[in-house]
Amino acid sequence: MTNRPALTRLPGTPEPMHCWPGHGGIRIAGDSWGPADGPLVLLQHGGGQTRHAWKGAGETLGTAGYHAVAFDARGHGDTDWAPDGVYGQDVMVRDLQCVVAALGNRRPVLVGASMGGGTSLVAVGESHVDATALVLVDIAPRIEAQGVDRIVNFMRAHPEGFATLEDAALHIASYRGRPVAAHPRGLQKNLRLNAAGRWTWHWDQRLMNDENHNHRNDPAFFERALEQYAGPLMLVRGARSDVISPEGAEQFQQTFPQARFVALAGAGHMVAGDANDAFTATLIEFLREVMPPSTSASPGSPEPATTLSAANGERAP
Repeated sequence: MTNRPALTRLPGTPEPMHCWPGHGGIRIAGDSWGPADGPLVLLQHGGGQTRHAWKGAGETLGTAGYHAVAFDARGHGDTDWAPDGVYGQDVMVRDLQCVVAALGNRRPVLVGASMGGGTSLVAVGESHVDATALVLVDIAPRIEAQGVDRIVNFMRAHPEGFATLEDAALHIASYRGRPVAAHPRGLQKNLRLNAAGRWTWHWDQRLMNDENHNHRNDPAFFERALEQYAGPLMLVRGARSDVISPEGAEQFQQTFPQARFVALAGAGHMVAGDANDAFTATLIEFLREVMPPSTSASPGSPEPATTLSAANGERAP
């Protein structure tokens, strides 16, 4: 991998199913579920997450007949880190274009959470990607600075890593405001051991540099971009979110009356992680209206999980 420190990958950590060329020669790691000829749904995670955040949703989408694809953004998970340390939206959009090209330039549904939603919004608003539909997950043109600051502080904390997985779980619980339900061992796929024997998040800390973090923070720019998109649009907000306030959600609905809006009870900014069942059901209901699968899932599609819960998601914003 490009420009990474020496980190130990633990036995049993899931290997990526796919590897695609990204912008500037980096390698993009991804997973997929469902029939290859099903409608394409691209799942983009939030800052500090990885493709594993979408595992539960991806499996269910695959069973429903969709070809769901989740990939690690540059600087995250098993995707290469940027040699120049640049992680602005422009280069993220170029990576998205590369993944679309690698998948045959089919028109995808773009589903983006937080950072991934910003990438999707710019991609469709500036006509870089011809999307069939756009789903924004707890991200909108106008967001709350206090909620964003909490995410930034979470990601900038503990650059030296954690002594134990339990310490990492406590840090996540502090951010989320409630205990982590999953066993701390579930975090192993999102952490690596460094040379000092400490657990570090599997992302490039340069993501939080001011030149990356402060890139394109003008709400009017995002509104103008989204106004250029005429396709089906849905905003899914966590009812407990501090990134999109109730007032912000109301303003979004007034500005984009054609959009579907759903608020999921019990979910914060980590919508898919906090309420995976409800989120996935909401997403599939929307997709069946705007892009129904032409056939049922193929025999090779994953079987439905008996229980989908927040344990399928990730806990970092």
